Amino acid sequence: MSYKDFTKYVEKHREKILEVERYVWQHPETGFREWNTSKYLAKIFEDAGYELTYAGDIPGFYTDIDTGRPGPKVLVFGELDALLSPNHEEQVNGCAHACGHNTQVAALVGISLALKEPGALDGLSGSIRLCAVPAEELIEIEYRDSLRKQGIIHYLGGKVEYMYRGYFDDVDMAFMNHIASAPEPTFYVNDANGCVAKTITYTGMAAHAGGAPHNGINAMYAAVQGINAINALRETFEDEDHVRVHPIITAGGSSVNIIPAVAKLQSYVRGATLDCIKKNNIKVNRALAAGALGLGAEVVVEDRPGYAPLYYDHNLGNLMMEVAREIIPAENVKVSQFGKGSTDMGDIAAVMPAVHAHISGSTGKCHGDEFKITDPETACVKSASVYMMTLRALLENDAEKAREIKANAKPQFESIRAYFEAVDYFMADRDMVKYTENGAEVNFK
Repeated sequence: MSYKDFTKYVEKHREKILEVERYVWQHPETGFREWNTSKYLAKIFEDAGYELTYAGDIPGFYTDIDTGRPGPKVLVFGELDALLSPNHEEQVNGCAHACGHNTQVAALVGISLALKEPGALDGLSGSIRLCAVPAEELIEIEYRDSLRKQGIIHYLGGKVEYMYRGYFDDVDMAFMNHIASAPEPTFYVNDANGCVAKTITYTGMAAHAGGAPHNGINAMYAAVQGINAINALRETFEDEDHVRVHPIITAGGSSVNIIPAVAKLQSYVRGATLDCIKKNNIKVNRALAAGALGLGAEVVVEDRPGYAPLYYDHNLGNLMMEVAREIIPAENVKVSQFGKGSTDMGDIAAVMPAVHAHISGSTGKCHGDEFKITDPETACVKSASVYMMTLRALLENDAEKAREIKANAKPQFESIRAYFEAVDYFMADRDMVKYTENGAEVNFK
């Protein structure tokens, strides 16, 4: 029997899958605020007979499906959050699913309903965890850090936070599909950058901008100088490190006739390895300090662990591509180029075999104002079918393939604890420049 034969369990729920895609598209919410989306999905799962474990003080949930036979536990994700996209043509309250996470949760619903069908679990061993997870997009950093300071979360990304809470301690491997813009049905896997998230606050001194600017210290000019210093570093970034630094100014003054006393930036430092992120983050901090020194301002940099670089498990990736070729043209199923963006699926892949695959179904630039879902059949229904076929391939024959993948996996860290010990290096608040009677003291490491 072909794995394609098992897509019948998904096809039976096609209308519901597409209904979920449209509802979530029309009700976007940003990370750690996805209460409506989580409640909507939870009702579908509970109506289907699932018992859910809720995160409680943050959105999202997971459920386990036991085959009744021992074996590995396989985790499948669907991401809940949208982006701040105030100029998107279909924005709602300034938000839009301009990265297509609505298709992920539709596919998650699809596989949840398919696995309830009689015969869907026949011949499988082990268990399956389905997880609706919040906050993949690493945005609204100050809001998320406020949650951290309140003790609600410890890390800024949803999967990382769930991992910190122990929700994946008993999981053996994980996979998911993310939407991709392509003119025809396409499926690919790839590696991608990690990142550190930064909030930068420059403090100067207010003064009358016209009458006595010499009495002030312009925090916005200091911030601009810091950005210019970062730009001057770009030729020092090595090609193989795939470094990306892209700061934005989030505050730069309150009145045009007042020298800005406070200016704020947010940025990532992305890179292909934790070591290169660490190395180049020091360079960036040095540049930010230089901006403050040039104007006589102070600067505080709050670094937070972003996401680990994503290195997909080749055995699991090859298996997913093999089954995808049964419903996607074989020539369009491939390994793609290194991804310069970041995802918290990299944190999952750092400790277990994992794959963050991409499946087509949209047009327009990802995160762009014209992004839209144009092929929900591929993005949602075929995506859920790939999940179904992959689970069959992994867990049939006493979960032979899943056991083999687990045995041969070589994640970056030997344990979740070792992973957190490594990334906690990036959890730091630094007063970068202090002025004394003897001059300035700089701390940029």
